[in-house]
Amino acid sequence: MLLIRPKYKILYSQPNILQTLEEIGRVCYKSEEKITPNSYSNFIKKIIKSGHHSVIEHANITIKFICDRGVSHELIRHRLASFSQESTRYCNYKNKVTFIIPPWINLKEGRYFADYIDTKGTDREASTWFHAMKYAKDSYLTLLNFGHSPQQARAVLPNSLKTEIIMTANIREWRHIFKLRTAKAAHPQMRELMMPLLEELREKAPVIFDNL
Repeated sequence: MLLIRPKYKILYSQPNILQTLEEIGRVCYKSEEKITPNSYSNFIKKIIKSGHHSVIEHANITIKFICDRGVSHELIRHRLASFSQESTRYCNYKNKVTFIIPPWINLKEGRYFADYIDTKGTDREASTWFHAMKYAKDSYLTLLNFGHSPQQARAVLPNSLKTEIIMTANIREWRHIFKLRTAKAAHPQMRELMMPLLEELREKAPVIFDNL
């Protein structure tokens, strides 16, 4: 029974991704002879600016997200991607139910439920959310004890339940995702994940992501 903050990890990013995309893109113009050790930067910039985005569909990035179920339900709405997700049908949480702390709830990561119950002077938001999670956890375990399977007991688990989801998409789709999911109108929990991920990808492949 644990409270944690959301996380992500880049599992795969194609090596020499910019050089590879340049080699692919220049086939369209038969300008391979113009490739130099540093020519990829300007070429990819021109490709993106011109709207010739089919070129950047040839490279994929795979991310592992640890987030709540609500965020994962938003992620899987992106059609041009592949997903593998922790299953509440088959995973049995009788030994540890983990919840994701929303960014607007003032609780520390790693705090166990038993440590929190006797804390005095806690703000009402945190207390309300915490006790809702505790009730959901207790209800889930009770249903398991009644003999229900995990896929039946999961009916009482909330959106804040921790899930792990692997997402693979091509570069063009990731650019689309970041435009939507880092916008000010995006859900705060989605921005909490996507903003730092975008910053890291800007460092790894600035030519592709630095104009977002």
